[in-house]
Amino acid sequence: MLRAVLLSVLLALTGLAAMAEPSDAMFEKLKNAPSEAEANDIAQDIWASWLESGSPTVDMIMQRGVDAQKVGMLDVARTFYDRAILIKPDYAESWNRRATIFMQQENFTEALRDLNEALKLEPRHFGAWSQLAMLFEAMDAPDQALDAWREALAVYPTMREARSAEKRLVKQAEGRGL
Repeated sequence: MLRAVLLSVLLALTGLAAMAEPSDAMFEKLKNAPSEAEANDIAQDIWASWLESGSPTVDMIMQRGVDAQKVGMLDVARTFYDRAILIKPDYAESWNRRATIFMQQENFTEALRDLNEALKLEPRHFGAWSQLAMLFEAMDAPDQALDAWREALAVYPTMREARSAEKRLVKQAEGRGL
């Protein structure tokens, strides 16, 4: 009897964790959205899903990190993100958020490591692709930046910042000869 109860609790918890991730259908809608406004709404829903780790503890820690980051307490935010990663290392958004801190502190090596981890866990993370593109631009690597922007656009074709950056970088590449 106890075994059956434990199994049902485990299955319920597994189901809750699975609900935290954006669905394939959400990404398909994002890719095929008829307007930028509609795509933005879908993107916001995806972001909201990414902030749900499937663990109430990690969600609380992440929210505290986000709150600290919003008021410029980067070291405090990083501490919260570090804890979220320790508790749930397979949670892509914690890696992405910590990469943001590293980017703000111009610690590009650590940001690159965290973005790679986030993208390994969630290859459709258009936010991580965007950050990676900005990182490459800051490191004066326009070809890699262009590739990263294009990866973001493959997931989120109407992303204004990515479209603008792609045009700018293509124009820059044409100006220097390929």
